[in-house]
Amino acid sequence: MDTGVIVKVSGPLVVAHGIPDARMYDVVRVSEKKLIGEIIELRGEQASIQVYEETGGLGPGEPVETTGKPLSVELGPGLISTIYDGIQRPLDLIRHEVGDYITRGIDIPGLRRDKKWEFKAQVKKGDEVKTGDVLGTVQETPVVIHKVMVPPGLSGTVEKVASGQFTVEETVAVLKTGDGTVEVAMMQTWPVRRSRPYQRKIMPDAPLNTGQRVIDTFFPVGKGGTACVPGPFGSGKTVIQHQLAKWADADIVVYIGCGERGNEMCDVLTEFPELLDPRTGETLMNRTVLIANTSNMPVAAREASVYTGITIAEYFRDMGYSVAVMADSTSRWAEAMREISGRLEEMPGEEGYPAYLGTKVAEFYERSGKVICQASDHREGSLSVIGAVSPPGGDLSDPVVQATLRVVKVFWSLEDILAFKRHFPAISWLNSYSLYYDNISEHLKSEVDENFEQLRDEAMKLLQQEAELEEMVRLVGIESLSQPDRLILKTAKSIREDFLHQNAFHEVDTFSPIKKQFTRLKLILDTHRLCEEAVKKGVLVDRLAELPANEEIARSKYIKADQLEKIEAIGTRMEEQIKELIEEVGAQNAERIPNHT
Repeated sequence: MDTGVIVKVSGPLVVAHGIPDARMYDVVRVSEKKLIGEIIELRGEQASIQVYEETGGLGPGEPVETTGKPLSVELGPGLISTIYDGIQRPLDLIRHEVGDYITRGIDIPGLRRDKKWEFKAQVKKGDEVKTGDVLGTVQETPVVIHKVMVPPGLSGTVEKVASGQFTVEETVAVLKTGDGTVEVAMMQTWPVRRSRPYQRKIMPDAPLNTGQRVIDTFFPVGKGGTACVPGPFGSGKTVIQHQLAKWADADIVVYIGCGERGNEMCDVLTEFPELLDPRTGETLMNRTVLIANTSNMPVAAREASVYTGITIAEYFRDMGYSVAVMADSTSRWAEAMREISGRLEEMPGEEGYPAYLGTKVAEFYERSGKVICQASDHREGSLSVIGAVSPPGGDLSDPVVQATLRVVKVFWSLEDILAFKRHFPAISWLNSYSLYYDNISEHLKSEVDENFEQLRDEAMKLLQQEAELEEMVRLVGIESLSQPDRLILKTAKSIREDFLHQNAFHEVDTFSPIKKQFTRLKLILDTHRLCEEAVKKGVLVDRLAELPANEEIARSKYIKADQLEKIEAIGTRMEEQIKELIEEVGAQNAERIPNHT
C-alpha cells in the first residue's frame, strides 16, 4: 500500500498530504488504528478524507494508506437477515467479537468466509453465458433463492462448473473469455456510488401493495416507483416505514435506518424476527436486509449508508426480484452531507445544504425503477424506493423536501393535526397525491374489480365535499345544512374513521389486502347511495345514523380477509334496515295526511 501523512483533523474530516495515486472515492486506512475513510476531495497533493469512524485522538503526522479501490459492498449469499452498519460491517458479528460497542479500526467482511452454502449449478460445460445469466442457485433462506449470476462486464463459455458446498470465496465456475479464463465465485463486489447496469427501464404497471388502505386505495406507488413521506416530529413517519417494511408486496426488503434514534431501530430488530410474513408464513427477517446507522454513530457513515442499502437492493433486483427500499430518513442523510460540506469549506446553498443537494437526491431516487435485467432471459426486476423526510417543524418548503418532490411521483403528506387526533396513518387525503394511477389502472381492473377507480374517485369527491362543508359549518352551524349535505358529512366521516383509520397494532387490521379494501369501500359507498334514496323519501340523516348496521360497518375492518362474505352480508342487512326505515317514515307521513275521500 502507498502511504501519505495527516496534516489536519476536523471532526470526521481528515486532510492528508502525499498519498500517491490518490483518486476520488478511493478507500483509505487512516492512522495506526486503520480507521476506514474515503477520499472526497483532491486539491493538488492534499486529499480530504471523510472517516467513517470516531476520529478522537488522531493528529498530524500519522500515516494514511490507500487501498486503491472505491467504497464497495460484498454481494453474495448471506446478505438476507443480516444487520449491517452504514459501511456493511455485520453488527451481530462485531458484537460477538468485541461487545456492544464498535471498536475503532475493526475490519470484519460483509459476508462470512467460513460458512458453506449448497450451490446447485444451472449451467453445464460448453454453455455460452453473459452478464447477469444465472450460473446456479443457493437456498439462502426458506423464502429466498439466491441466484449466483455472471458478474457485470463478463461473458464467455462455461469451461467448468460444479454443484456442492462452497464458501463465498471458492470458485464455483470457470469461464473462458476472449482474454483467457476467469474463475467465478459466489461473491462479487460493487462500488456503492455507481448504479448497477441493466438493459433498459420500463414503466411500472403494477402497484406495490402495502396493506395500508390510505396508500393502496388512494395514493398507490408502483412496483419500481418512488415515494416521499415528509412530516413533522411525532406524525408517524417511522411507524409508516415500519408498516411498509413489514407488509409491502415485495420479495426483498432493504430497511435503511439512517441517523434515526437507536430505540426505533431496536423496535425493528426485535419485531421482525417474530412477525410472520402474510404471504409465506415465514418470519419477515427471512426476506429482509437491515442497515442500521443510528444517530450516535459517526456522521460520515450515515452519508454512506443509503448507498450501501440501495446497492444491495440493486443486486437482488438483478436477480428478477421485486425489491423495496425504506430510507428513514433522508433528512439525516442530507444533514450529514451538510456537515461534511461545511468542513470542506464549500460554498453553501439554501439553509446551509451543499449546492449539489438536489443532484445527490435525484441520483439516489433515480436508482429505482422497473427494469429488464442484463441477462439472456431478459427477466424483469423492480426496485421501489420510499424515503421519509423530517423537515424542521414540518415545513414542506425545506430544501430536502423540495429536492425530493421534484423527483418522486408519490407524495404522502403526514400531518401532526391528524396524529394528535389519534388518526393513523396520519396521511392527509387532501394534500397527498400519486402519479401512478394511469400506469396501474389496468392491473387494478383485472386483479381487483373494473369499478375500482370509479369507487376511489367517488370516495375522494366525498372527502373533498366534506372539507368544503366543514368551512360552512364553522361559520353558520350544522343546523343550516340541508339533509343531503348532512348525509355527505356522515358518509365522509365513515370513510375517514372506518376506512382510512387503521390500527397498526391489531392483528387483523394491521394488514388489509386490496380485495378486502375494495369490498369495504364498496360497502360504505353502496350504503351512501341507499341513504340518498332514503333522504329523498323523507328519512332524516339522524335516523339513518342510528341504524345498527352502521356499527357493523365500523367493525368490518376486523373481519379476516378470507371472510369477505361477512362484509357483503352487512350490506344486505343495511339495505333491509334502510328499507324498513323508509316504510316506517312513509307510514308516519300517511297518518299525518288527512283522508279526504
